[in-house]
Amino acid sequence: YALPGSIFRALGGWMSDKIGARKVMYVTFISALVCLFFLSYPATDYSVHGIEGPINFTIAVGLVPFVILTIFLGFFMSLGKAAVYKHIPVYYPGHVGSVGGLVGMIGGLGGFILPICFGLMNDIIGVWTSCFMLLFAVVAISLIWMHIAIIISDKKHHPELKGPKSLPEMLEK
Repeated sequence: YALPGSIFRALGGWMSDKIGARKVMYVTFISALVCLFFLSYPATDYSVHGIEGPINFTIAVGLVPFVILTIFLGFFMSLGKAAVYKHIPVYYPGHVGSVGGLVGMIGGLGGFILPICFGLMNDIIGVWTSCFMLLFAVVAISLIWMHIAIIISDKKHHPELKGPKSLPEMLEK
């Protein structure tokens, strides 16, 4: 996770310049949700009543899919990190340094608080994949929050755009 999360951050900056930070953020959040959905699914044993008796099978993410999913997750998260920093001078042109420091502080606190929450989730729920369930919830809430904020901002700054739009930010260049 950390290796692709660091290496591809520059690619995220380049993509934010080329196609826009909003698009990169949407790609990051949606891709992270897909990866986290599969990572959060706990190993499960099923027994299905078949015609000739029960059919037993297990659904679990093995080592190779786990490694691939975490590499993809790190890759897409690195793109998102760069897109976040691309937004700072646009929304806070007079406070780039302080807002950048605040973003870094929140990221650092997340790196401190989330592992504690992961342990609590394992203790409370008793499922090894509960940390990915928590991350799935955090990313889903963040995606919804971002989308609502974009819609409100667009309506405020562009009142001439009337009517419901389906992800209008994906159309802008």
